[in-house]
This record gives sequence, structure tokens and C-alpha cells, in this order.
Amino acid sequence: MKQGLIHIYSGDGHGKSPAALGKAVMAAAAGERVVIIQFLKGRGLQDTEFIRRLEPEIKIFRFEKSETDFVALSEDKKQEEIVNIKNGLNFAKKVLTTGECDLLILDEVLSVGDAK
Repeated sequence: MKQGLIHIYSGDGHGKSPAALGKAVMAAAAGERVVIIQFLKGRGLQDTEFIRRLEPEIKIFRFEKSETDFVALSEDKKQEEIVNIKNGLNFAKKVLTTGECDLLILDEVLSVGDAK
């Protein structure tokens, strides 16, 4: 069994997601398979041309459907997105148990607890 390493980027302000993305690029450049799952990001990175050019070495998933930040959603839409967030967490578990990647990044996953 391969031993894992956990990096946690937290705190107020900016820089956490770019730091994780930098780690992803370094891993992909070394030939590793990278999966990024984004949480609570509104539109997120998935729709940018730059990120599409990084595929298939870096695969990015976002299970939320709304392009609006979670905190700005109505209560009904928040409940719908909570179901989508749970699907994202279940997908993360699947990726870990099947060994689909060498590096798994859960972008903004620590904020998921605030979404309840």
C-alpha cells in the first residue's frame, strides 16, 4: 500500500487554491495522475481555457451546478447544492479507494462544513 501525504492550505485571504494548483502542476510534470475536486467555488477553475489545456494530466471535477457562490444562493438552492456536494465527497472517497490518482486535491473542502 502506498503511503500518503496530506497538505492543508487554510486561512483567510487568497493563495490557497493557487498553492494547491502549483502542487498539481508539479506532480503532473513528474508523470503523476492528478485529480482536483472543487467545492464551494461558484464557477471555479473548470471553465477556464488554461485548465482545459492541462487535461488529461490534471482532471478537475466540480459537482455543484450553480455558477453562483454558495453563500449567495437561496435556501432552496443551497439544499440542492448540499446534495451535489455530498456527491463530490463520495466521488473523492471512490478516487481514494480505487487509487485512480497519485495526487487528490479537495479544493475548499474545509469550507464544506459551513455549507450545512
